[in-house]
Amino acid sequence: MVHLEILIYFAVILIIPLYAQFKVKRTYKKYSKVRSTSGMTGAQVARLILDQNGLRDVQVVESRGFLSDHYNPMTKIVALSSHNFHEASVAGTAIAAHEVGHAIQHKEAYSFLKIRHMLVPVANISSNASWVFVMIGIFAQMSGLLLLGIVLLGVGVVFQIVTLPVEFNASNRAMTQIVSHGVIRNEEERYARKVLNAAAMTYVAATAVAVFELLRLILIFTGMNRNE
Repeated sequence: MVHLEILIYFAVILIIPLYAQFKVKRTYKKYSKVRSTSGMTGAQVARLILDQNGLRDVQVVESRGFLSDHYNPMTKIVALSSHNFHEASVAGTAIAAHEVGHAIQHKEAYSFLKIRHMLVPVANISSNASWVFVMIGIFAQMSGLLLLGIVLLGVGVVFQIVTLPVEFNASNRAMTQIVSHGVIRNEEERYARKVLNAAAMTYVAATAVAVFELLRLILIFTGMNRNE
């Protein structure tokens, strides 16, 4: 029974995230080779959608690294990785539109995005400090410190959970924009959705791991109190 629990634990924290990463890379690689019929590069797609939504103050720049695409609300910059910035692919179109989706969320003060932004500094500090208290609490059998670590870790879990609607909403906005503006057509719509769904799975996997780890620590804390 114990061995089964250990296997399940490692399956969740290792196999699921690895599979999600494999899935997004494989899907991206496949559809980054499919040229969009519009012939627009990711940078052009991002600029089009931004302008159509009155976001001319948001810049589109090239970023280094594989799938380093992101939107920075502090600087109002949509950063696209080199391939997505320069190439006219279905994958690049979907990802560029997704990042612009975050810019639109920012403009419209999307509630979950606001909550996520508020949680960022707290989550960064709590996630770094939580494991210090967790490890000391477990090895020194100090339930109070373990509880503090669990509470701090819980903040990070809340951040992960809040991130899910932010990402799914950005993807929905992306699909609406690229379809309504005629950037993709017919079969390309299904391909673009596959890219966005694969990317979303990485966030789902990260959230599943965070929740599972938090529950495991709560069980350890409960058992520790029972033995005292």
